[in-house]
Amino acid sequence: MLSAGSVMATSTLMPRYARAAQTSFDVIVIGAGIAGLAAAGMLTELGYTVVVLEATNKVGGRIRTDWRLGAPFEVGAGWIHGPHRNPISGLAASIGAPTFVTKDDSFGVYSQTGERQASQRIYDAYEDLTELYQKIDARVGAGQSLEAALRSLPGKGLEDPVLNWMASAYTEFSNGSSLETLSAYYFDEDDVLEGDDVILPEGYDKIPKALAEGLDIRFNAPVEAVEYEEGEGATVLSAGGVFEADYVVCSVPLGMLKQQRISFDPPLPKKHLTHIGNLGFGNVTKLALKFEDPFWPLDIQYFGYMGEPRGRWNYFLNYRTFSNENILLGVSVGAYPLAVEKLTNTEMVADCMAAIRAMFGTRAPEPVAHIATRWSQDPWTGGAYSYSKVGSSPRDFDGLQEPVADTLLFAGEHTDFAFHGTTHGAYLSGLRAAETIDEKLAD
Repeated sequence: MLSAGSVMATSTLMPRYARAAQTSFDVIVIGAGIAGLAAAGMLTELGYTVVVLEATNKVGGRIRTDWRLGAPFEVGAGWIHGPHRNPISGLAASIGAPTFVTKDDSFGVYSQTGERQASQRIYDAYEDLTELYQKIDARVGAGQSLEAALRSLPGKGLEDPVLNWMASAYTEFSNGSSLETLSAYYFDEDDVLEGDDVILPEGYDKIPKALAEGLDIRFNAPVEAVEYEEGEGATVLSAGGVFEADYVVCSVPLGMLKQQRISFDPPLPKKHLTHIGNLGFGNVTKLALKFEDPFWPLDIQYFGYMGEPRGRWNYFLNYRTFSNENILLGVSVGAYPLAVEKLTNTEMVADCMAAIRAMFGTRAPEPVAHIATRWSQDPWTGGAYSYSKVGSSPRDFDGLQEPVADTLLFAGEHTDFAFHGTTHGAYLSGLRAAETIDEKLAD
């Protein structure tokens, strides 16, 4: 085991940490998101002593529920995708959390001038886009962007405004990035669970709160350094103190790894650094707008807006289909989040209201309250979720599962190509890290 003294002697953070009590555990888990909680919970059940070091003052990571508007606004994860085989559905059922099925075929799509598109036109565009994606699979290599691949095919392609909207509202949204940055070869090669997506009307954060029960979690304890040595364990420096353990599970978001927010000594192996560099970490901006009275069709689940530039407030969730609150949740995707998150709240609301008024008329009133997300500016995430960037491959995701010096392991949605960008992918990665420690590394 590395001594805490040796770490302090070389750390520029020595004055802060010198006063912190040292504590030893079998396993240190960095991050109390759902991946970290899954790992900590399983290891605790197996009899290991575990501490979770969390940078913020709450559990959940990118699962955050805000009730200020009178209904659950999901700042991060919002849906359980493919609930029938999804382990998150089992967790929800185990704590009695009700779910509500969101129907993808309940939608209305509007042009920039307010004309609602015929449902058949939308269905036809979906079939056309699916056919284009199939052609791409047969023609392109890993080094081409999805946008370039689509434009290389004969026909209108992205010049069709409905198809252009659909490629953004569906593909850019699900991947958390723009067509220009997505790998044309791998963007849709991950696994998708079947079934209509569901939301949790009583809040998604019920799940991480339940997983956290009984765990030793140290809040407001951001980790800044990890020293490790094969066969000798690791020492972790955090604002909550100096900790030692035989194993460390690092479950922080990919954005923090890309920004090198945690110092590793020795440095991570070159292959791990290459994987981290190759992966994309995207963003989605949400804006919940609450109104005094509704002025939109109450029975339609989703509204689409075919605005410009691509990705600008092109998807809206109607809360009145599952709540009594008059809320429209607008979403910006693709390249637009990086632009819109630089606006003030007032400017962002005005930008979104322009889209709403284009759909429902200029008399649409101002909202009485709002909540906006800015994941790109979040100091503990740096974005929303990972995606297959041009030049990346599945091995960049799955390669991060390989332990470092039989001591340091990574978990999180970015470590599982099959289910990257999902809550269930993050959860399963935490269980996998715990299993690796118990079945392969521990004596």
